[in-house]
Amino acid sequence: MIRRTFLMAAAAATVALGVSSWSSAVAGSESRADIVDTAVAAGSFNTLVAAVQAAGLVETLKSDGPFTVFAPTDDAFAKLPDGTVEMLLKPENKDKLVAVLTYHVVAGKVMSGDIAGKRVAPETVQGRPIAVNATNGVMVNDSRVVAADVEASNGVIHVIDKVLLP
Repeated sequence: MIRRTFLMAAAAATVALGVSSWSSAVAGSESRADIVDTAVAAGSFNTLVAAVQAAGLVETLKSDGPFTVFAPTDDAFAKLPDGTVEMLLKPENKDKLVAVLTYHVVAGKVMSGDIAGKRVAPETVQGRPIAVNATNGVMVNDSRVVAADVEASNGVIHVIDKVLLP
Protein backbone atom coordinates (compact mmCIF):
# COMPACT_ATOMS: atom_id res chain seq x y z
CA MET A 1 0.00 0.00 0.00
CA ILE A 2 2.80 2.41 0.90
CA ARG A 3 4.68 1.55 -2.29
CA ARG A 4 1.56 2.11 -4.42
CA THR A 5 0.88 5.46 -2.70
CA PHE A 6 4.50 6.48 -3.26
CA LEU A 7 4.38 5.46 -6.94
CA MET A 8 1.13 7.33 -7.46
CA ALA A 9 2.56 10.43 -5.78
CA ALA A 10 5.73 10.20 -7.89
CA ALA A 11 3.69 9.79 -11.06
CA ALA A 12 1.48 12.73 -10.12
CA ALA A 13 4.53 14.91 -9.44
CA THR A 14 6.06 13.96 -12.78
CA VAL A 15 2.81 14.69 -14.58
CA ALA A 16 2.36 17.98 -12.72
CA LEU A 17 5.82 19.16 -13.78
CA GLY A 18 5.15 18.25 -17.39
CA VAL A 19 1.70 19.80 -17.46
CA SER A 20 2.55 23.01 -15.65
CA SER A 21 4.61 24.53 -18.46
CA TRP A 22 2.34 23.20 -21.19
CA SER A 23 -0.94 24.13 -19.58
CA SER A 24 0.24 27.65 -18.76
CA ALA A 25 -0.13 28.36 -22.46
CA VAL A 26 -3.83 27.56 -22.27
CA ALA A 27 -4.62 28.77 -18.76
CA GLY A 28 -6.13 32.04 -17.77
CA SER A 29 -9.71 31.85 -18.94
CA GLU A 30 -12.63 31.41 -16.57
CA SER A 31 -14.19 28.62 -18.58
CA ARG A 32 -12.11 25.88 -20.11
CA ALA A 33 -11.85 25.64 -23.87
CA ASP A 34 -12.83 22.50 -25.73
CA ILE A 35 -10.23 19.99 -26.91
CA VAL A 36 -9.65 21.66 -30.28
CA ASP A 37 -9.31 25.18 -28.89
CA THR A 38 -7.04 23.93 -26.10
CA ALA A 39 -4.74 22.29 -28.67
CA VAL A 40 -4.73 25.42 -30.85
CA ALA A 41 -3.89 27.65 -27.85
CA ALA A 42 -0.97 25.45 -26.83
CA GLY A 43 0.86 26.18 -30.09
CA SER A 44 2.67 22.83 -30.28
CA PHE A 45 -0.08 20.92 -32.08
CA ASN A 46 -0.19 22.70 -35.45
CA THR A 47 0.15 19.46 -37.41
CA LEU A 48 -2.49 17.70 -35.33
CA VAL A 49 -4.92 20.60 -35.72
CA ALA A 50 -4.31 20.72 -39.50
CA ALA A 51 -4.93 16.96 -39.67
CA VAL A 52 -8.14 17.23 -37.61
CA GLN A 53 -9.33 19.96 -39.97
CA ALA A 54 -8.42 17.95 -43.10
CA ALA A 55 -10.22 14.91 -41.69
CA GLY A 56 -13.38 16.88 -40.95
CA LEU A 57 -13.23 16.04 -37.24
CA VAL A 58 -13.25 19.55 -35.78
CA GLU A 59 -16.96 19.60 -34.94
CA THR A 60 -16.77 16.13 -33.43
CA LEU A 61 -13.91 17.14 -31.11
CA LYS A 62 -15.75 20.36 -30.21
CA SER A 63 -18.91 18.43 -29.27
CA ASP A 64 -19.93 17.54 -25.72
CA GLY A 65 -17.90 14.34 -25.52
CA PRO A 66 -16.34 13.59 -23.18
CA PHE A 67 -13.22 12.42 -24.99
CA THR A 68 -9.74 11.39 -23.99
CA VAL A 69 -7.26 12.46 -26.66
CA PHE A 70 -3.67 11.22 -26.84
CA ALA A 71 -2.30 14.23 -28.68
CA PRO A 72 0.99 13.96 -30.59
CA THR A 73 3.04 17.14 -30.70
CA ASP A 74 4.47 18.66 -33.87
CA ASP A 75 7.78 17.00 -32.94
CA ALA A 76 6.00 13.63 -32.78
CA PHE A 77 4.65 14.10 -36.30
CA ALA A 78 8.14 15.10 -37.45
CA LYS A 79 9.41 11.65 -36.38
CA LEU A 80 7.23 9.95 -39.01
CA PRO A 81 8.97 8.91 -42.25
CA ASP A 82 9.40 11.72 -44.77
CA GLY A 83 6.25 12.40 -46.76
CA THR A 84 3.89 10.55 -44.40
CA VAL A 85 2.07 13.64 -43.11
CA GLU A 86 1.81 15.15 -46.57
CA MET A 87 0.41 11.86 -47.93
CA LEU A 88 -2.18 11.62 -45.14
CA LEU A 89 -3.33 15.21 -45.65
CA LYS A 90 -4.24 14.63 -49.31
CA PRO A 91 -8.02 14.56 -49.89
CA GLU A 92 -7.86 11.10 -51.47
CA ASN A 93 -6.38 9.72 -48.21
CA LYS A 94 -9.03 11.15 -45.90
CA ASP A 95 -10.18 7.68 -44.75
CA LYS A 96 -6.60 6.77 -43.72
CA LEU A 97 -6.22 10.09 -41.93
CA VAL A 98 -9.51 9.62 -40.06
CA ALA A 99 -8.37 6.12 -39.02
CA VAL A 100 -5.06 7.45 -37.66
CA LEU A 101 -6.66 10.35 -35.80
CA THR A 102 -9.53 8.37 -34.29
CA TYR A 103 -6.96 5.84 -33.07
CA HIS A 104 -5.80 8.65 -30.73
CA VAL A 105 -9.23 9.12 -29.14
CA VAL A 106 -11.02 7.14 -26.44
CA ALA A 107 -14.67 7.82 -25.60
CA GLY A 108 -15.02 9.09 -22.04
CA LYS A 109 -12.70 11.07 -19.79
CA VAL A 110 -9.77 9.01 -18.50
CA MET A 111 -7.53 10.88 -16.08
CA SER A 112 -4.07 9.60 -15.17
CA GLY A 113 -5.26 8.84 -11.64
CA ASP A 114 -7.87 6.49 -13.05
CA ILE A 115 -5.18 4.20 -14.46
CA ALA A 116 -2.19 4.80 -12.18
CA GLY A 117 -0.33 1.55 -11.56
CA LYS A 118 -2.39 -0.36 -14.13
CA ARG A 119 -2.16 -1.82 -17.59
CA VAL A 120 -5.32 -1.26 -19.60
CA ALA A 121 -6.40 -1.62 -23.22
CA PRO A 122 -9.20 0.84 -23.91
CA GLU A 123 -10.91 0.68 -27.27
CA THR A 124 -10.36 3.74 -29.40
CA VAL A 125 -13.01 5.56 -31.40
CA GLN A 126 -11.32 3.98 -34.44
CA GLY A 127 -12.41 0.59 -33.10
CA ARG A 128 -9.09 -0.95 -32.12
CA PRO A 129 -7.68 -1.01 -28.59
CA ILE A 130 -4.50 0.74 -27.53
CA ALA A 131 -2.11 -0.60 -24.90
CA VAL A 132 -1.79 1.79 -21.96
CA ASN A 133 0.84 0.93 -19.37
CA ALA A 134 0.76 3.23 -16.35
CA THR A 135 3.01 1.15 -14.08
CA ASN A 136 6.18 3.20 -14.63
CA GLY A 137 5.27 6.55 -16.11
CA VAL A 138 2.66 6.18 -18.82
CA MET A 139 3.17 4.53 -22.19
CA VAL A 140 0.53 4.33 -24.91
CA ASN A 141 1.62 1.60 -27.31
CA ASP A 142 5.25 2.71 -27.85
CA SER A 143 4.63 6.40 -27.17
CA ARG A 144 5.39 8.11 -23.88
CA VAL A 145 2.92 10.49 -22.24
CA VAL A 146 4.95 13.65 -21.67
CA ALA A 147 2.15 15.71 -20.13
CA ALA A 148 -1.10 14.35 -18.74
CA ASP A 149 -4.45 15.55 -17.52
CA VAL A 150 -4.75 18.72 -19.57
CA GLU A 151 -8.43 19.28 -18.96
CA ALA A 152 -10.77 20.72 -21.57
CA SER A 153 -14.46 21.49 -21.33
CA ASN A 154 -15.30 18.27 -23.18
CA GLY A 155 -12.62 15.88 -21.98
CA VAL A 156 -8.92 15.57 -21.36
CA ILE A 157 -5.72 15.66 -23.39
CA HIS A 158 -2.63 13.57 -22.70
CA VAL A 159 0.36 14.79 -24.72
CA ILE A 160 2.41 12.02 -26.38
CA ASP A 161 5.81 11.94 -28.05
CA LYS A 162 4.97 9.66 -31.01
CA VAL A 163 2.09 9.33 -33.43
CA LEU A 164 0.04 6.18 -32.81
CA LEU A 165 -0.51 4.13 -35.95
CA PRO A 166 -3.35 1.59 -36.10
